[in-house]
Amino acid sequence: MKFLITVTEALQSFKNVLADLKAKQKIVHLFALACTVAVGSGIVLYLMDPAIHTPFDGIWSAWVTMTHVGFGDVVPTSFFGRLFAAVLILLGVILFSMFTATLSVILMNKDLNAGGTEARQIGEETGETLILQELTRLHERMTALEQRLSAKEDQ
Repeated sequence: MKFLITVTEALQSFKNVLADLKAKQKIVHLFALACTVAVGSGIVLYLMDPAIHTPFDGIWSAWVTMTHVGFGDVVPTSFFGRLFAAVLILLGVILFSMFTATLSVILMNKDLNAGGTEARQIGEETGETLILQELTRLHERMTALEQRLSAKEDQ
């Protein structure tokens, strides 16, 4: 019974995360851009390289190259096909890094908002605030040390 409750709670949490992701259009736009680039690049690979026999093979090769899976079942063999694949590798790093970063920001903002004002304040503290707080603590310690030294000198 406890297992069913845990699974139900996990599914509800997953449903909430999906609802949050649907509300954020950036993630949808990035995914659409990645798919568009994969389809366009796949067609270019099909037209450019004789080792890629169908447009679907080209799209598959482009997607696998961009996501760095690298199955190796469909690979370009011509110089320009390999050069284009190298550009796809770099483009994939950029696109999927942006996708991952955006996803992380969406999930972190949800966690910070769920944690209340205390979690938001921690997230909003700037480096300058932290430095000033540390300087204040160091000043207080120095004052306490000076008082101890002068008390020992008086004895």
